[in-house]
Amino acid sequence: MEIKRRNLQQKGRINFLNKYTLRTFSLPKEIIRAKGKHASSTEKRRIVWEYVVWPLILQVNRQYFTLQEYRTMRDEFSRIYDIQSHLRLSGGLISLVDKGILAKNKDLYSIDYRLATYMRRKAKLQYGFVVKQTYAKR
Repeated sequence: MEIKRRNLQQKGRINFLNKYTLRTFSLPKEIIRAKGKHASSTEKRRIVWEYVVWPLILQVNRQYFTLQEYRTMRDEFSRIYDIQSHLRLSGGLISLVDKGILAKNKDLYSIDYRLATYMRRKAKLQYGFVVKQTYAKR
């Protein structure tokens, strides 16, 4: 069991799944930890931010991205990590908009203005830091 877990981590698989995402993600049950409803929604936001949205922002090198660019990046992420369905990931994007980290205008999504300096530096931003930066001066 320990060998399987180590092999998955070496392949780049992340230990972030819970019992609610078990149907969506194809990883062994040993890695899955039990979490509550709010923890799983935070987990979705974190996954979408760290593995889809922020790399997309860095890739296009601008403060906004289109819905089609997001879908392309999400599909690529789903293909790499063998995710069967991306319905759970789309909930993470909507949740990021609700939290105020992203702003939506028709088919464009833009990041909060406080995060633009990190985009120019090409820094790797984790979700916790983004939340602190976004809510720090409100």
